[in-house]
Amino acid sequence: MTTTAATDADESGAHPRFAEALRDLGLADLLTRTRRFPEATRTAPEAAAAIGCELSQICKSLIFAADGVPVLVLMDGASRVDVERVREELGAGKVTRADAGVVRETTGYAIGGVPPFGHRTRTRVLADRSLLAHDVVWAAAGTPHTVFPIEPKELVAHAGADLVDVREQTA
Repeated sequence: MTTTAATDADESGAHPRFAEALRDLGLADLLTRTRRFPEATRTAPEAAAAIGCELSQICKSLIFAADGVPVLVLMDGASRVDVERVREELGAGKVTRADAGVVRETTGYAIGGVPPFGHRTRTRVLADRSLLAHDVVWAAAGTPHTVFPIEPKELVAHAGADLVDVREQTA
């Protein structure tokens, strides 16, 4: 597998809306570290294999509906979201996984390419503490073929996320 490190923002392969969000946040330098892969990095295992990192170093951006209101959950790639814990964290009556239409309408991106910020609409963001176990995590850059590295605390801050414990506990 070959990757190309971007030499400028136009060559990064990042979705234009996401590239603009990075510039607006003062993070344009991340565009030079964005990687584009010929194979899809749509799932956490695909992304980890392409990058050559641990599965838990992938940051999944998942949209749920809490009482019908979209909420973004940032989770490490090796873990699953415990919907009941999300429900309790939000004080919601019901939390379900959002369908592809809601994901695209809310974020402006397709499932498998949703970045942690730079969305079409503002949503509440929860970030699982498991992301903080690494010096660097990798997240989608708005397409199923592009990822970017970021320090987890910086990710949480720029996503405007609340740090929570919402991953499924293994028995």
